[in-house]
Amino acid sequence: MSNESSVAAEQGTSPASGHNHTPSPKNTASKNTASKNTVSKDTRRRVVTASFIGNFVEWFDYAVYGYLAGIISSVFFPESDRQTALLATFGVFAISFFVRPLGGFIWGHIGDRLGRKQALSLSIVLMSVATFCIALIPGYATIGVMAPILLLLVRVVQGFSAAGEYAGASAFLVEYAPANRRGLYAAVVPASTAAGLLLGSLLAALLSSILTTEQLNEWGWRLPFLLAAPMGLIGRYIRTKLEDTPAFRELAEKDTAVKAPAFAMFRTYRKQLIIATGAVLLNAVGFYVILSYMPTYLSEELGFGATESFLATTIALASYIGFIFLTGIASDKFGRKRMLMTASVLFVLLTVPAFMLLDTRNFLVIVLVQILLGGMLTLNDGTLPSFLAELFPTKVRYTGFAVSFNLSNALFGGTAPFMATLLIGMTHSKLAPGWYLVAAALVSLIAVLFAAETSKKPLQQD
Repeated sequence: MSNESSVAAEQGTSPASGHNHTPSPKNTASKNTASKNTVSKDTRRRVVTASFIGNFVEWFDYAVYGYLAGIISSVFFPESDRQTALLATFGVFAISFFVRPLGGFIWGHIGDRLGRKQALSLSIVLMSVATFCIALIPGYATIGVMAPILLLLVRVVQGFSAAGEYAGASAFLVEYAPANRRGLYAAVVPASTAAGLLLGSLLAALLSSILTTEQLNEWGWRLPFLLAAPMGLIGRYIRTKLEDTPAFRELAEKDTAVKAPAFAMFRTYRKQLIIATGAVLLNAVGFYVILSYMPTYLSEELGFGATESFLATTIALASYIGFIFLTGIASDKFGRKRMLMTASVLFVLLTVPAFMLLDTRNFLVIVLVQILLGGMLTLNDGTLPSFLAELFPTKVRYTGFAVSFNLSNALFGGTAPFMATLLIGMTHSKLAPGWYLVAAALVSLIAVLFAAETSKKPLQQD
């Protein structure tokens, strides 16, 4: 190559014409956008891992609390009335959810203004520290009424931090995922939820089988909560090593992020917010009744042993994780709306008969019924994260998802174990939790009917 050609190549000119061939602004922007949105497989793997761990820690805690509720009630509350102590334990569980809508607004604001990565890195630290602290609280016999008060305070911190985790991880995955696989990628979030519940169930079953009742009440129940600190630190480390999502980085570079995402959401996206809140209702009630409350229901209401109850739930959870990913794939193929409507219809038709079969007290039947209920729930749970993330544009995606998801969970999810126990006491019917699920499914069905299909379309930016 001649010197003239070399200089011309460096300067972007043609030696023949001497005229500049500077790429047009449009072409430059196109190339920059393409480069920015190109995500390596290694990056996507790390995104999946980071999203999985944070949600796993959160729901591992909730699982342990739910599965050991009977023991926790005897440690933190006076045992004069067994059902009252159990109601108080689930009451603390429910109250911690009431702070979640506030957390949804705050984490949504951080996520939509400062970035998904920033919000997720902070939320996992709060969650793991609060969970660890539960293991350190003395019981009622040691410090009296301060025991349930401290338990409540820690649960409130957990509820606040959890408000940003599910929504943030879902938005993070959807914005990193290939357009035709957003359902599968987002299914990692409920899968990590079920994995956390599974480990919680396994640990609860293990502790119940190898420790005496006295050992379990004195110190054994505290062991699972101690695991939160190292798991949270690992999740935090992985998240700090990631870039924010391509969709958010593009929004930040264009300087089009809204200053007050919550106001923008209520002003412009009220319909989406109402649809999202209604669609979450079945997930909120179903998740806590089927996957968290069920061991307590089997042991306290049907008289099964603790080990059998945990084992049945563990088997159902293992199958649930596999169903979740199949649902994510199916939602990419058949659409979010069809999957969510199918889930609601199945719950309306089959829930009460399923609870009737639970009362047969046959272990094999109970396992099969739990697998059935869990499989039905995955049609909703495996589809919901991608549906909610796609329902809102990038500038309010975190806020819209977090507020709708946490509002519905605060009102109906966190209260589900409490309501199930209360309804059984009021009606003297062991089918009451089933009818409660049917009502939730009807509301979700109506909400989804008004939604537009969101799959197979580009993510909304504005």
